[in-house]
Amino acid sequence: MSDSLRDQLLKAGFAPPKVEIRPKPQQRPGQGRPQGQPNVRPQGKPSGKPGRGHAGKPSSPPRERGEIDLAKAYALRDRTEREQREREQREAEQRAREKRERKQKLTALLQGQGVAFNDANAEIPRHFPHANKIRRIYVTAEQLPRLNGGELAVVQLAGRYLLVSRETGLAAQAIDPDALVLLCDPHASAQEDDIPADLVW
Repeated sequence: MSDSLRDQLLKAGFAPPKVEIRPKPQQRPGQGRPQGQPNVRPQGKPSGKPGRGHAGKPSSPPRERGEIDLAKAYALRDRTEREQREREQREAEQRAREKRERKQKLTALLQGQGVAFNDANAEIPRHFPHANKIRRIYVTAEQLPRLNGGELAVVQLAGRYLLVSRETGLAAQAIDPDALVLLCDPHASAQEDDIPADLVW
């Protein structure tokens, strides 16, 4: 009789009620799982714990592109500064080496020249400008006109002023342009150093 009543209700337009299947509360571990499959979460679904990697360790936040570019810029600047320091050091060492070589050549060139022209008994001071100061060298009465006429020259070596021949002065200038400090031109219309050649202080 219930079947016929059900048929009558279906014919009248009544649909059968939907039955919800709810999971059993307090399902024990191991039940409801096919045998042979491990107890793992399905891939692709969030676990509900953000910031965890596969090993359970907190994963580091992804670095932004701006941070990477900034790190590259710092590294490039450090490398450029290091290369500049190394280049400046090499240039300084090269200059020091060249200076030593020039000094050795000048010493070899002027060795013995001081004995030939620099008289310990010379009493006449000859003044000349050098390094923004007025310097002097003592000459004899016979050497003064020769120095003013360009036959003799004054060179500097190791902080000392030496009276040498014109040829030696020019050779010293070829080695180091700063070595020759005085060489008068007898044909010049005016004194280049603005100090009269025959001035005695």
